[in-house]
Amino acid sequence: MTHLPSPEWRVSPDLTDYPPALADMEQRAAAIHAGEANERIWLLEHPPLYTAGTSADPAELLEARFPVYDAGRGGRYTYHGPGQRVGYVQLDLTRRGRDVRAYVHALEGWVIDALAALGVPARRAEGRIGIWTDDAQGREAKIGAIGVRVRRWVTLHGFSLNVAPDLAHFGGIVPCGIAEYPVTSLAALGIDAGFEDVDAALRASFPAFLDKLSSSD
Repeated sequence: MTHLPSPEWRVSPDLTDYPPALADMEQRAAAIHAGEANERIWLLEHPPLYTAGTSADPAELLEARFPVYDAGRGGRYTYHGPGQRVGYVQLDLTRRGRDVRAYVHALEGWVIDALAALGVPARRAEGRIGIWTDDAQGREAKIGAIGVRVRRWVTLHGFSLNVAPDLAHFGGIVPCGIAEYPVTSLAALGIDAGFEDVDAALRASFPAFLDKLSSSD
């Protein structure tokens, strides 16, 4: 496989409204496809909101406490808000294997590796997309969500990782359509880590993520 330039990293320090972020992603995806822009990793934080994926069931929107947006990604309802690190991953799978399943698997592995560096033993769960760990009560709980879209082999959306959000805000939805498991966060697990720590862990484990994509080609 030929050597590819490293994706651009962008970190937004302030809360980013969802509609402009979605428009920015769409524009960037078109530019990547056209060969007019580099691939990009965009780390940001949204104000409180819910997004609906293409499989969202209206019955799972229990209470519209915050604005609700159609995301166009796969999956169901999820919550974004302050204290949650969102990562929008825009890669050209034409040059990285054209295997969406391998991409999602590698994306999960990237977040799991970053959490391991922060002292959290996270894992995948058979039949359930996302990032899972055991909460303070020993229950299996979701600490990160995965939701992707691929258009003309360019990826959009990505992952969200609960650093220190208000977990009560998830109560307005059935998160990702899974009612029987709670959500947790680094803060709820007693991990004293901020966005800088999380971002550093993501950067450190990023080369292994790209290597997994390369090996799937």
